[in-house]
Parts: sequence; structure tokens; C-alpha cells
Amino acid sequence: MKKVIKFYKQNCSPCDQVDAHLKRMGVEYHSINAYDQPDVAAKYRIRGVPTVLVLNDNGVEIARSVGYKPEILNDILDYGRPQS
Repeated sequence: MKKVIKFYKQNCSPCDQVDAHLKRMGVEYHSINAYDQPDVAAKYRIRGVPTVLVLNDNGVEIARSVGYKPEILNDILDYGRPQS
């Protein structure tokens, strides 16, 4: 099962838009404040917020989106999803 992580900072309008988008899509995700947890942000090479990562079962990054780009978010969240 994929794991989705959203990196954000407080009072960031694009971060709030990403949050709303993920909720509309029904995506379960973890939110990490990149400024409160710089060690975690550095581990994942976060250079800007919002950043959404998709990790595989082994915790390896398989997709990334930086900024609020709805089309890219949709694409990376569909990555690896079984096709019906």
C-alpha cells in the first residue's frame, strides 16, 4: 500500500489548497510541517512547500509534486493504482 506524505508550513495558501485537494480525492495522508521538523524534511530532500510524496511499500519515493498543481497531483496519486 502506498503512503502519501504532504510537507507544508503554517499559513501557506498553496499548502491549504493541496490539503483540500487531497481530502476531495479521499486520499489518506500524513502531514509534516517542514519548518517544525527540518530533519525529516532534509531526509526527503524537501526544498519547497507544499510538497507531496508518494512512497511504495518499502518507503521508497515513487512520485513527487511540488507546489499546487492539480493535474500533477492527480497523476502521481493514480500512479500504481490498479486499473479497472
